[in-house]
Amino acid sequence: MNSLPACAGLILAGGRGQRLGGRDKALVELAGQPLLAHVAARLKPQAAPLIISANGDPARFAAFGLTVLADETADFAGPLAGILAAMDHLAAEGSSVGHLLSAPTDCPFLPHDLAARLSAAMRDTGAAVAFASSAGRDHPVIALWSLALRDALRQALAQGRNGVMAFIGRQSHASTAWPVEPCDPFFNINTPEDLAAAERICRC
Repeated sequence: MNSLPACAGLILAGGRGQRLGGRDKALVELAGQPLLAHVAARLKPQAAPLIISANGDPARFAAFGLTVLADETADFAGPLAGILAAMDHLAAEGSSVGHLLSAPTDCPFLPHDLAARLSAAMRDTGAAVAFASSAGRDHPVIALWSLALRDALRQALAQGRNGVMAFIGRQSHASTAWPVEPCDPFFNINTPEDLAAAERICRC
């Protein structure tokens, strides 16, 4: 029996890319394709529908054919605002999915078993959210969230509490670790040096 819960996917593309010269990080090219395309390719087999969280003109993502959601809060409130917007969108659409799989647009090597292993962690522990880790580091925005957290998330943001790990810590949670060989699946691109390293990984 398939234990994977029905889950939607969310690509968090709201980063400002300041260390990449202010470029739109989602559209920075790696191996001839935008970073967003790499992340979408990893998530599409694991989650549906797939949603982009990004502020600004959504037309810049038109070629991807995905729903683009802006934050509902006026200020730059970080990833939790994007996660809440996606949960609200799914509720408004009458979606039957019970979980949301989130990942940032700057992690092009996401594991193919991300949803399956996070789902297993939730099932085994009864957690409301499960997040990834590797090499002793937590990756709280790479997580599977129960949509039952929507009201708690809205309340936290209304109170100005927008820290992702702090919010997770107040919920029932679990984490799952991935090996980092041959490369860390959660390698993220923040600088030109990171982008060059990612190009080398793609050639391996």
